[in-house]
Amino acid sequence: MNSECSGIFRLKSRKLQASLKKRSKSNSIFAPMSVAHVDDEELPGPGPGELYQDEKVFSNGDMYTGEWLDNLPHGHGKYSWNDGCVYEGQWQKGKTMGNGKFSWPSGAIYEGNFKKGYMDGKGSYTGSNGETYRGSWVMNFKHGHGTMNYPNGDSYEGDWRRGVQEGNGKYHWKNGHNFVGQWRNGVIEGKGTLTWANGNKFDGFWADGLPQGQGTYKWVDGSYYIGSWSMDPTEQSGTYYPAKGSSVPGNIEWEPQHVYRVEMEECKVCPHEKISMFPSQKAMGFDAPSFHKHSSTGRLSIDGRLSNGSNMSTYSWDRSYDSSGNGRRHSIDAFGRISLDQMPRNIHPILLPKTIKKQGETISKGHRNFELMLNLQLGIRHSVGRPGPPINLDLKSSAFDPKEKFWTRFPPEGSKHTPPHPSCEFKWKDYCPLVFRTLRKLFKVDAADYMLSICGNDALRELSSPGKSGSFFYLTHDDKYMIKTMKKAEVKVLIRMLPAYYNHVRTFEDTLVTRFYGLHCVKLTGTQKKVRFVIMGNLFCTEHAIHRRFDLKGSSHGRTTEKPESEIDPTTTLKDLDLNYIFRLQRFWFQEFCRQVDRDCDFLEQERIMDYSLLVGVHFRDSCVRPITTADGKTNTELVAPRLSRVDETDRLVFDPSEWASIRLGINMPARAEVTVRRTDCEAQLVGDPTGECYDVIIFFGIIDILQDYDISKKLEHAYKAIQYDPTAISAVDPKQYSKRFRDFIFKVFAEDG
Repeated sequence: MNSECSGIFRLKSRKLQASLKKRSKSNSIFAPMSVAHVDDEELPGPGPGELYQDEKVFSNGDMYTGEWLDNLPHGHGKYSWNDGCVYEGQWQKGKTMGNGKFSWPSGAIYEGNFKKGYMDGKGSYTGSNGETYRGSWVMNFKHGHGTMNYPNGDSYEGDWRRGVQEGNGKYHWKNGHNFVGQWRNGVIEGKGTLTWANGNKFDGFWADGLPQGQGTYKWVDGSYYIGSWSMDPTEQSGTYYPAKGSSVPGNIEWEPQHVYRVEMEECKVCPHEKISMFPSQKAMGFDAPSFHKHSSTGRLSIDGRLSNGSNMSTYSWDRSYDSSGNGRRHSIDAFGRISLDQMPRNIHPILLPKTIKKQGETISKGHRNFELMLNLQLGIRHSVGRPGPPINLDLKSSAFDPKEKFWTRFPPEGSKHTPPHPSCEFKWKDYCPLVFRTLRKLFKVDAADYMLSICGNDALRELSSPGKSGSFFYLTHDDKYMIKTMKKAEVKVLIRMLPAYYNHVRTFEDTLVTRFYGLHCVKLTGTQKKVRFVIMGNLFCTEHAIHRRFDLKGSSHGRTTEKPESEIDPTTTLKDLDLNYIFRLQRFWFQEFCRQVDRDCDFLEQERIMDYSLLVGVHFRDSCVRPITTADGKTNTELVAPRLSRVDETDRLVFDPSEWASIRLGINMPARAEVTVRRTDCEAQLVGDPTGECYDVIIFFGIIDILQDYDISKKLEHAYKAIQYDPTAISAVDPKQYSKRFRDFIFKVFAEDG
């Protein structure tokens, strides 16, 4: 008999034997019966929904002892892997869920909360090297508040993010030194105070674990040195002040570089032990179903098809309804083909072109803006290539002065500072050049790569039509940068908010607001025409094709595309009322997203900015190309259908170490897009009802158009439109109201993937 079922049959046999003994005592005409034959018969197992106890040894050598439900571990149980890993604790439908203990062969142990197979909640980890962590976990990562005690005697207490120190925290070295302040990506960065065991201390700014920027070094005798700090002696500057009442400066021979060479050498942060294999990555010996026929999530098997073990040719579901309220079915046949004529009227099939052409028209000789492009490239090369003083992130207020702008004349024959060129004479203006140079360093933009992208041999591309504001957009050949022409009013807004913008992006590395790299102006000699433009990061600079793009504001008036459906393609920017998805992010990414949207909206509200939007780009993951059957029965091989979501596929991408480096908030983020349907009886429904039908996607998003303040023109627009339309549905509203409405809408469009 199969060893996996022997426990069940032994239990049934004992019950049957007891029953037969009772019958033999009550009726003497029956001779004593043997029940040995029971083991040779197939006894019925537990029914659906019946909880039972059993021990199973799997073919790969794993073993599970505990409670079962519907052929899956459910309740309390112990699972032992053949490599020595052991989990004992609570289970739910084949996943570790609740309190439990996981041990590795190395001797490492995690004890605490689990959720869907992940270490998630409150828990403690003891490493094989003796380190201990007690605190919060989110999906296998130390995330939240926690305390780490290192094997060398050091300790850290504070905030964690994705497994490393980030936020505010306190580090204590065994030798008596202490640091209290900000951390980023596992190193000291931001503002903080380090106190050495001898009583001396440094209070100021830090970068990459070392003093960087403004700071003060104090001795125990009361003397101190204040200035700008850097590892490069040529960038170091400051002043020494002796202790009050002291006639002889006691530390006059001291030099700041001593801090880097000697004192910081005693303050190394101890590295963490790396977890070799997370519990959620361990394969189980039992055969968990890869899909459920009537699953509420609507996910399919690995190749996008549905099967229940029979020869069923199609699978239909009718969760959608047409305008009359009648359910309509659409189907996928056994070969993965989608039948277009059976799709519900309010859910259109997603058909994607195999290849997507690059946006825009190349600006070559003869193009109306060819000379403007040459002028722009000459000016950028001059501005970025010009030598300047060492960059210090602590900028003086004078760098942000609106008068901080410089004109340079570019005659065709060249000059002392400019090269000869084939274009006509023009003037070039740089606005606040030191600020934008520092911003490029802050955003980790290499000057040589920046010039090569914009000023190399490859021409820029002009997008086919200007935006609603009348601005023109240009893309570099490598899609890294976007250049936008600006109105004078927009330039004034950017310069006005530049100090607050600089502080915001410096404080919040994962900010979603547009990244600005330069602000310039070109004026042709002999004319009064000025072309002002800003250079920004392109949100959709990626190797993944962007199949759908949405511009979302949270308003409903006029928020739909004007194109007919037949003309909508991957380059079309859709709007609020065109959106038919909810984007589901992993828990810790969703938390980070909500926090950052709040921070960015607070910043924009304080600067009296409105009319901004969240630009979202969606790449549908499609690992298997399937032929599309059109309504006339023909097969279209130029179009492919995206794959419906696979269980744990997004989890695998998020926690695959090879993927971590390319994922950050708003960039290259694995997610699930759940199809939504709007009710026909509700005109104001911005976000439709979820259908349970999900797609595996990679998304990109950021907050754009952040240079419109609530000026007199917008106030007049609000007054005029509020008479004709619902005042809450129009875009032009007060910044405070705009911020609240924007957040409320975005937090409905994005949700936690539970």
